[in-house]
Amino acid sequence: MKELEDKIIQANSLESLEKVRVELFGKKGILAGEFAKMKDVPGPEKRAFAQGLNENKAKLQASFDARYEALKVEEIERVLKSEAIDVSLYGTVAQKGALHPVMETMDKIIDYFVALNFSVESGPMVEDDFHNFEALNLPKYHPARDMQDTFYFKDGGLLRTHTSPVQIRTMLETKPPIRMIAPGTVFRRDFDVTHTPMFHQVEGLVVDEKGKVSFANLKSILTDFLQYMFGDVDVRFRPSFFPFTEPSAEVDISCIFCEGKGCRICSHTGWLEVLGCGIVDPNVFKAVGYEDVSGYAFGLGVERFAMLMHKIPDLRSLFEGDIRLLEQFR
Repeated sequence: MKELEDKIIQANSLESLEKVRVELFGKKGILAGEFAKMKDVPGPEKRAFAQGLNENKAKLQASFDARYEALKVEEIERVLKSEAIDVSLYGTVAQKGALHPVMETMDKIIDYFVALNFSVESGPMVEDDFHNFEALNLPKYHPARDMQDTFYFKDGGLLRTHTSPVQIRTMLETKPPIRMIAPGTVFRRDFDVTHTPMFHQVEGLVVDEKGKVSFANLKSILTDFLQYMFGDVDVRFRPSFFPFTEPSAEVDISCIFCEGKGCRICSHTGWLEVLGCGIVDPNVFKAVGYEDVSGYAFGLGVERFAMLMHKIPDLRSLFEGDIRLLEQFR
C-alpha cells in the first residue's frame, strides 16, 4: 500500500500521473489483479478480503485525486507564467494604415457637398443606351458612342462611361427640387499617363423651378469648392460644349505648381483644367418628363484631383498596388 501511494506522490506531471492511474486502476492494473484473486479466497475470508481491498482502493483514489488537483494547479500556473506579458516593455511599432489617395479625395469631395445639403445618389455600373446616352442628349453620331470609348456588350448593354445616368434615374424617380451628387466608378476604352480604363467621377445636379437656378449660382459653388480643395487659387470659366448642358463651360484653376507663372505641367499657360459644367439642356428635361424647370450640372474626375493634390505624375501608378507609393499617403 505504501509503495503504491509513493508512486502517486512521486508523479511530477499530469502525463506521469496518468501512467500511474492506468497502472493502478486500469482494467489490467494492480487493483484489478488483486480483485481477481478473490475467487481463490476461502468463503469465510472473502468478505474481509474484499472490504480491505475496497478500503485500500478508496485511499489510493483519494491520494490520486489530491495529487491530480495539485498538478493541475501547477500546470495552470506554469502556462500563465509562460504566457505572461511584461507591459512595461516597448513593443514593435505597428504600421498605420491609410485610405487610398483616390478614396480619400472622393471622401473630401463628398463631405463638401453633403455639407451644402446635397444628397448622395448611386446607380448600376452596367447601363443601357437610353440612360447613358439618349436621355443625356447624345445623338447617335456623337463620338462618345464610338466603340473606342465605350465597353459594349453583345446584348446592347454597356459599362457606364460617366455617372450622369444616375442623374437621369434620379429625375425619373423624383420630382424637383433636386440637389444631388453621384460619385462612382466609370469605364472607358483608354489607357495612358492621364487615363485608365476604370476611373472615378463625381457629378452634381441641381434642379428647381425656373428662375431659381442660374449660372451665377453654379459659378459661386464651384469657385468655393475648388478653393476648398486646392487652397487660394484663381478660378476661371471658359466656354465649351457638352451635349447635355447649354451653355457649357470648362473650369480651370491657376496652376498649383507654378502659382500661375507658367511651367511644364500647365504647358506654360498658368492654368490647369479640372472640371466641366453648364446649364442643363432642355432636351434632357424633356427626356425625363420635366416642365418649367431649370438646373445646372457639373462633373469631375476624382483621379485628376488626387494627382494634382498629391503631385502624382502618372495616373496609372494609383492602380498598380505598389506599396512603396501607397505608404507615402499615411
